[in-house]
Amino acid sequence: MSKIKDRDPDYKDANRDPITGAPGAHPVGVGVGAAGGAATGAAVGAAAGPVGSAVGAVVGGVAGGLAGKGAAEAVNPTVEDTYWRENYSKRPYVTAGTTYDTYRPAYRYGWESYGRYRGQKFDEVEPELRKDWEKTKDASRLSWDKARGATRDAWDRVGRAVPGDADRSGY
Repeated sequence: MSKIKDRDPDYKDANRDPITGAPGAHPVGVGVGAAGGAATGAAVGAAAGPVGSAVGAVVGGVAGGLAGKGAAEAVNPTVEDTYWRENYSKRPYVTAGTTYDTYRPAYRYGWESYGRYRGQKFDEVEPELRKDWEKTKDASRLSWDKARGATRDAWDRVGRAVPGDADRSGY
């Protein structure tokens, strides 16, 4: 009998919440949202003095965290990883005989980056993506020129799936 990945407590790629153990946790999205919200809230509250700044930071942090969680939850990393594992070999940029694990970091980078740059087009942020890829590409041996196709593919797939967002710029 095969295991159900999102219900199997031993499945390591279910992106489990560190506190509850529930699958599909998105701590990065929550953290990014909270940090942005706190900074915005503190700036807005500063007009009311130090207390206003502190209250603004707390309220902004909570609101930003919830917004970040919502944006991150629009992408289920377990679903995306499974999709690309099953479909990567059919993509035009993949070198024949190359394993999924070669392209996996680029796909992950694409679906995660979409949430960070939500509302912007891939072409607009590609210089930033390239720069960040070269700095943080994990253990991937792919240069940006080789990773770009997979990153863009994952970005576009998420963009088509998120209601109200559409970077339907094609590949």
